[in-house]
Amino acid sequence: MSRPTPVPAVNGVYFWWFKEIPPGVPTEGCLTQDGYTLLYVGISPDKKGKPNSRANLKTRIKTHYSGNAEGSTLRRTLGVLLATESNYPLRRVGSGTRTTFTHSGEQWLDRWMEKNAKVYWVADEEPWILEETLISSISLPLNIQGNNHPFKPILSAMRSKAMMEAKMMEIADERGFSRSKVAEVVEQAMQVE
Repeated sequence: MSRPTPVPAVNGVYFWWFKEIPPGVPTEGCLTQDGYTLLYVGISPDKKGKPNSRANLKTRIKTHYSGNAEGSTLRRTLGVLLATESNYPLRRVGSGTRTTFTHSGEQWLDRWMEKNAKVYWVADEEPWILEETLISSISLPLNIQGNNHPFKPILSAMRSKAMMEAKMMEIADERGFSRSKVAEVVEQAMQVE
């Protein structure tokens, strides 16, 4: 997230490694290195049939690190897995068609990822080919699409349940707040302690 970012604006594959493993995620057979475990891979652009896509490694990695659960399947997965720890369930926001963990919950997830996640990337003109090979040959418990990992049905059910519960809750009223304003208030509160 530094500026200028070292992440290039090109097609490629990215690899998410975690120091702290979210509760319930099996790591048997996962690759580990320097105290981190590889749990997820992604690509950008996400499909071969998107020749005009503006998505690239730089935009996708930024979305995963500092976006929200609506735009990042990785953030949605992590937030669902960490909801008991964070106390921020998935919620409908705005007009009620989008779901996130609210500004406060997304900020909590930003801090968790900053402490526990690392990302590596490889430029590749046709990343969907490499992604398919990776998902079929190594243990990646947080990938859902195209994955035969035994954790996939459990994770899919957890995500579906979180979405169903979000639809039953009232829409979170975040009018007058922005994510940066919430971060500023939290930072001020931490300085007072």
